[in-house]
Amino acid sequence: MPHSFVAPSATLARTRLLALDVDGVLSDGRLYFQADGMETKAFHTQDGHGLKLLKRVGISVALITGRDSAMVTQRAKALGIAHLYQGCDNKLEALTALCAKLDIELEQVAYCGDDLPDLAAIEAAGVGISVPNAPAYMQQHADWVTPRAGGHGAVRDICDALLAAQGHWDSIMARYRHAPAS
Repeated sequence: MPHSFVAPSATLARTRLLALDVDGVLSDGRLYFQADGMETKAFHTQDGHGLKLLKRVGISVALITGRDSAMVTQRAKALGIAHLYQGCDNKLEALTALCAKLDIELEQVAYCGDDLPDLAAIEAAGVGISVPNAPAYMQQHADWVTPRAGGHGAVRDICDALLAAQGHWDSIMARYRHAPAS
């Protein structure tokens, strides 16, 4: 059973870095290989826009993944994500090094993962997040489980919760609303 579908707003308010696993979080976790060996992945556009909104308000974004993938490199570049760590056997080590580089504490990190390689980072982060498509034992270790599955808007759920917890939601909505007719 998931720990909670309600975002922990008090701890999200302190977040300065959102760090994400890729397969199973930013994508649905399935790997597609073509006959020529080329790998493809599907990414949700709402997740991408949410990550851009975070960057706009000064929240850093990092991708930390155990696999090396040209598709992930392309997606990170398209979204302007400068902190990309691929081929990570120890995600907590990568996260800790990034925190030192950015001069932030682990308590100021929200980390989302879906499988055992993410466990230490989920437990160490200020807000450990998982997704409903993660195994139940992973969800039990998270502070929050997103309403939507990885690759299906889970990252946008996190972004929206962060923006709301940090008081940015009204200004973002105002930016996208049309001015009323006079």
